[in-house]
Amino acid sequence: MEHLKISVVIPCLNEEKHIETCIRSILNNGYPKELLEIIVIDGISTDKTLPILKKMQSEFGQIEVLVNSKKITPVSLNMGLKHATSPYVLIASAHSSFDPNYIQVLKDALENTKNAIGVGGPMKTLVKNETATSCAIQEILQHRFGVGNSTFRTGSSDKVAVDTVPFGLYKTQSLLDVGGYNEKLVRNHDMELSKRLSEKGGQIYLIPETSCNYFARESYAQLASNNYNNGKWNLLTVFITRRFSSLSLRHFIPMLFVLSLIIPSFLSLLFFPFLYLTVVSLIMYLLGIIYFSFSIKSKKTSFLYLLVGFISLHLSYGIGSLVGLFNIPFIKRS
Repeated sequence: MEHLKISVVIPCLNEEKHIETCIRSILNNGYPKELLEIIVIDGISTDKTLPILKKMQSEFGQIEVLVNSKKITPVSLNMGLKHATSPYVLIASAHSSFDPNYIQVLKDALENTKNAIGVGGPMKTLVKNETATSCAIQEILQHRFGVGNSTFRTGSSDKVAVDTVPFGLYKTQSLLDVGGYNEKLVRNHDMELSKRLSEKGGQIYLIPETSCNYFARESYAQLASNNYNNGKWNLLTVFITRRFSSLSLRHFIPMLFVLSLIIPSFLSLLFFPFLYLTVVSLIMYLLGIIYFSFSIKSKKTSFLYLLVGFISLHLSYGIGSLVGLFNIPFIKRS
């Protein structure tokens, strides 16, 4: 079996809790270490991330550290792509780790799957510290009612074409040929790049034989903050790229739900029966999260923790999307 050199690009900022786990899972993946080039792009971390990286560099010569003073993820990713010297590149995250043989399985799939321009494994959501709250967050981030039809989160038993993968393997030149990541997109840059790649006539595939791991936020405040910012960049992404196709329908469902509460409530000031639409929407939503919270509760977490988790996830995302809508006049298009 032929082995080719592979570059791994990891954007990073204040990841002292996760960065070593990520890098060691790559080095211990089973792929020849001498053929791995690990490029970490740090956004001027202020915690112990850089000392950890320096210590690992003294142990492993494959690790390179670049500095991104702009502290924007797509800028870091483009720096990594331009610095990469390998024909293949794995896009990783400091919050990620990888199952054994992940790299080899993806490389084989990329080479042997017709029209494949990118491949990745399903993402298992993990937590560093198991509490009732963190386990609830872990569950909802893997559930269809929590994340919609995001196949890479909910999984698949077969190889399937998808709109994007979380930590995929690509031909380096393919990413460079489409211009790399859009540096105006603080969020959604990965999805938007996947759309541009697919427009070139190829396809991105989810490969069930291996998987990657992502360490979730472990408090409702962290979950809400992260998803508020994810939601905020939905309509901003559409505005900047001038294309609704930059995202998928699932990205707009939470905003539509929040609007279903707000708009009828305002209209009821003019005609009271509109308020019934708000009540119906709220009751249907509550019935949904009550049902699913009961169905997935376990010894590690309870119905109440799951209920609060679903609400935190959906409302923060939906409200963030609305805020993004009102921020559009202040954003310059690309």
